[in-house]
Amino acid sequence: QVQLVESGGGLVQAGVSLRLSCAVSGRTFSNHFMGWFRQALGKEREFVAFIRWSGEQTFYADSVKGRFTISRDNTKNTVYLEMNSLKPEDTAVYYCAAGVIAAVTSSGYRYWGQGTQVTVSS
Repeated sequence: QVQLVESGGGLVQAGVSLRLSCAVSGRTFSNHFMGWFRQALGKEREFVAFIRWSGEQTFYADSVKGRFTISRDNTKNTVYLEMNSLKPEDTAVYYCAAGVIAAVTSSGYRYWGQGTQVTVSS
């Protein structure tokens, strides 16, 4: 099985940066895509970004393109989401996920972490 644990969230002011981490454990998953999603209070879960574990393929939602960067360190079994120029509308619980296809919907991912809260104040 694949286990995912997010960390790095917090309460920050608009305009600053945060880096979220997703520690990955369990069976190897060289064919997996790793995704970041977020869910604001009272809103549906939305796609943020994905990266192919083996390779350089990445894709971003328009709302974060140019501000957020997804990356992974396969020596540490960790996926990162670097968030820059944070806005109040970025406030949400952020989840990492793993699946076998490149997907921008939550249904495309089989494994999920517990989430980490990011709150951006104005």
